[in-house]
Amino acid sequence: MEFSAIQIATFLSGTVEGDPEVKVYNVAKIEEGAPGMLSFLANPKYSQYLYTTKSSIVLINNDFELQGEVSATLIRVPDAYAAFAQLLGLYQQFMQSKSGVSSLSFISKDASYGDDVYIGEFAFIGERVKIGNRVKIYPQAYIGDDSVIGDDTIIYAGAKLYAQTVVGKSCVLHSGCVIGADGFGFAPQEDGSYKKIPQIGNVTIGDNVEIGANTCVDCATMGSTRIHDGVKLDNLIQVAHNVEIGKDTAIAAQTGISGSTKIGTNCVIGGQVGFVGHIHIADNAKIAAQSGVIGSVKKEGEELMGYPAMKLKDFLRMSVYTKNIEKLVKRVEELEKKLSEKQ
Repeated sequence: MEFSAIQIATFLSGTVEGDPEVKVYNVAKIEEGAPGMLSFLANPKYSQYLYTTKSSIVLINNDFELQGEVSATLIRVPDAYAAFAQLLGLYQQFMQSKSGVSSLSFISKDASYGDDVYIGEFAFIGERVKIGNRVKIYPQAYIGDDSVIGDDTIIYAGAKLYAQTVVGKSCVLHSGCVIGADGFGFAPQEDGSYKKIPQIGNVTIGDNVEIGANTCVDCATMGSTRIHDGVKLDNLIQVAHNVEIGKDTAIAAQTGISGSTKIGTNCVIGGQVGFVGHIHIADNAKIAAQSGVIGSVKKEGEELMGYPAMKLKDFLRMSVYTKNIEKLVKRVEELEKKLSEKQ
């Protein structure tokens, strides 16, 4: 599908400089532009490419001052990055405009679904499942018995939702994620073996949540594992049983959260962070990548780093000391030598 510069400018409330009828059909980085492509310039580090790009249209900020001739048609907007993101969202809507129920899907007789849904080939919809309006369930997804899927949610190919999973509105669950598998609960026995503790709870996911590919969220032993509104989980994250993640918290890949830990609202957690179980993380905490959190974080807005996780300032100070250990050892050895000589 093609769009002209004037159509794009009208959609973005922008101003055209150049040919208003030039058309684009795809997007590209400004340094990799080609005819028929749309690019944007927001970071001054890439300004040089504006004068050499082959893209047909480039979005720029209103206050950007040209330093030479530009062959591309320009569209000036208040914030080029935000405008480009807005266009990508529109493009994604066109790409995801699937609807209809495939005859190759399986839908239990007592399941129900709303208007304008898409259910792809070999998707499985269990008993008593309730699916809202405009939901998209891609091929080979599995929705277990008694699950509930809110309006406008997208469940990509191969995602698996165990029984009784509740998913809110406008969520995105990426391929390979597993929601509601058993929590890791085993009781040690006298003979050294382990007896499985039944996991009879579920997972409850709020609105506007995104869960990345191959991320696992375990069901609760009892009650619910809870992912609140606006949470963003990257790929390859492990969320254990009875964990609670507060509203608008973002967590990067390969983080592991042990059972019954509660993470507050608006937290930012880097990749490969490990949390022990049964602790509480205060609101607005920021935890750097590869940190190991072995105790509760009680102060709101705390910034932590390292293993065991400590205040960021303390970690940076310790890093300086660590770099100077060799010098300090040499100084100690020299002092010991001088003392022994005096004796």
